[in-house]
Amino acid sequence: MNRCCKQLGVLLVLAFYLGQSPIAFGQKADGQKPISRVLFGSCIKEQKPKPILLEVVKRQPELFVFLGDNIYGDTSDMSVLRAKYAKLGADAGFQKLIRSCPILATWDDHDFGVNDGGADYPQREASQREFVAFWDLPARAPPRFRPGVYDVAYFGPKGKRLQVILLDTRYFRGPLKKGERRTGGPYYPNPDKSITMLGEDQWKWLEQQLRMPAGVRIIASSIQCVSESAGQETWSNLPRERERFFNLIRSTKANGVVVISGDRHWSELSVARDWTPYPIYDLTSSSLNQPHGRGTPTKNQYRALPKTFHKENYGEVLIDWTADDPTLSLRVLDIRSELQFEKKLQLSDLR
Repeated sequence: MNRCCKQLGVLLVLAFYLGQSPIAFGQKADGQKPISRVLFGSCIKEQKPKPILLEVVKRQPELFVFLGDNIYGDTSDMSVLRAKYAKLGADAGFQKLIRSCPILATWDDHDFGVNDGGADYPQREASQREFVAFWDLPARAPPRFRPGVYDVAYFGPKGKRLQVILLDTRYFRGPLKKGERRTGGPYYPNPDKSITMLGEDQWKWLEQQLRMPAGVRIIASSIQCVSESAGQETWSNLPRERERFFNLIRSTKANGVVVISGDRHWSELSVARDWTPYPIYDLTSSSLNQPHGRGTPTKNQYRALPKTFHKENYGEVLIDWTADDPTLSLRVLDIRSELQFEKKLQLSDLR
């Protein structure tokens, strides 16, 4: 393992066990300072400059979540994948970021290994080993022992507890239905109940997590969850699975859910108002270092704000725990940390 990855491993282990750290594996979070500033992003071309990471550090994040496409591996050769991870790991901005706060990560298709890939990718087991090695997950981290990189972390004391659920939308996902290419891509909704997004083990695990106590729950999905199908990869291409997701939130009576997503190389805020007892917001932030070439959004009837943003950006979830009814701000900021759009909520809006 190269020097940077070893440094990353030490930092992540410390992040799990020191005061501001995520608490997992049954440890108690009581007594920890609550987390108020969660930043996230997706889609990093490892060979391109990454100045936005230095801007992220200036924002003094208390947690950063990498949502996937953290490198553009796109290979079945694990030595190539490993070299691309090393390229990311050697970046000065990346090194400063991992020293500044706890880090959590999931993957999307390009760091999984194949564009738009799913369960049929023949190197998924080997790719998971490379993921675990680069992020150097703690010795007891579940992705070291079972298929898929999904995981959960907890921050803060009882009453001000943040739960972060990292989904794996790649390892188990079945085939997608293709048709005539639209602006967003060639994919169309398929109502076939036999095609899964998460796989049964991950679905059972997710139900368990949603029944755990938490004030705010951030669910990290590498692909958009709420946005409608306009040709791109999104949960709406498997409508039965998306329905199952929202039914699970309803049946577990899980309050405080906000979804964060990436993948699109542009940013927007979507909202589902009719599928659960309270609105489910999906804040999409992408890309960290790739402006969107077309610059125009695809159709999305669930768009919560009229503005979308198509240059380099990162997402931010601010939580003000001090009020009797805590406030959440869902934000997207550009490469200069200038605010592009924002939605403010009360926690009571998510119950």
